[in-house]
Amino acid sequence: MSVYTELSASDIAGILKDYDLGDLQSFAGIAAGIENSNFFVDTERGRFVLTVFERMSADELPYFMHLMHHLSARGCLCPDVMRRRDGEFLFDIAGKKGALVSCLPGRTLEVLSDRQLYQAGRALAELHRAGADFPMRRENSTGSAWVAEQVAAMQKDVAGRYGNDAAKLLADEVRWQADLDDSLDAADALPRGVIHGDLFCDNILFDGDAAPGIIDFYYAHDAFYVMDIAISLNALAIRLQDDDAARKASFLDGYASLRPLTAVETSLLPGLLRRAALRFWVSRLFDALYPRAGAMTTIKDPEEYRLKLLFHRTEK
Repeated sequence: MSVYTELSASDIAGILKDYDLGDLQSFAGIAAGIENSNFFVDTERGRFVLTVFERMSADELPYFMHLMHHLSARGCLCPDVMRRRDGEFLFDIAGKKGALVSCLPGRTLEVLSDRQLYQAGRALAELHRAGADFPMRRENSTGSAWVAEQVAAMQKDVAGRYGNDAAKLLADEVRWQADLDDSLDAADALPRGVIHGDLFCDNILFDGDAAPGIIDFYYAHDAFYVMDIAISLNALAIRLQDDDAARKASFLDGYASLRPLTAVETSLLPGLLRRAALRFWVSRLFDALYPRAGAMTTIKDPEEYRLKLLFHRTEK
């Protein structure tokens, strides 16, 4: 993640005093993503990831802490949250909340092979099954209403920077998505539960082709499982190249090996691929148009998701 809050060795050593993780040996900022400040922290007990939460409030954070702990306890390869000596998951630093989580083995890849896509799909299905009995609920903070609101607010700025065609495409897709909402409302018992909501290549770790570890659960919420599949397909499988159909099939085969899609989910997936592309195009446009100051900030290219949206709009 990008680093907005800078911590010193003294700061981190002070945080560690409240844990049974040993003394600090080294640390380094992690320069990827755009939401929180993250650091690798090495102690006598191993490597951990320290996160300082830049946007989320103290009221929001317990959901994510308990979710990761729940999934890890059920065998999902995801970070577990370290408890302080007082039993709490969170610490205070620089007027913000933070947490320490276990560091998973493996590394991120820019492009996944067909075999890795199969394993990624299977891992997502495992996450959905493990989270089925998670008792806490969280609504989607970046759903259809949020997207429509952002599009209306940034329309002039998008036209000025990216052209009138981009602004018109945004408005037209928001109108089309309103009809999809009607279809979702009418769907009978569409499977839902905890979804990851942000399964990009920088949130999945591989050691060869082995079952991957999933990280960064801070977009997780309660939603239709097929929406998570759409987000993941756009992020991991769709490259706007000739092998996209095979890559998409590999991911879906892996997912279906643990949780086959229903007929209704399959019928709604094309529209949700458009929805997922629109949602991430809008969020990237917002970050590009209205960047926040940061010491190590990564702004992701909005153009990738404009092109993916156009692809899904024309795909038959």
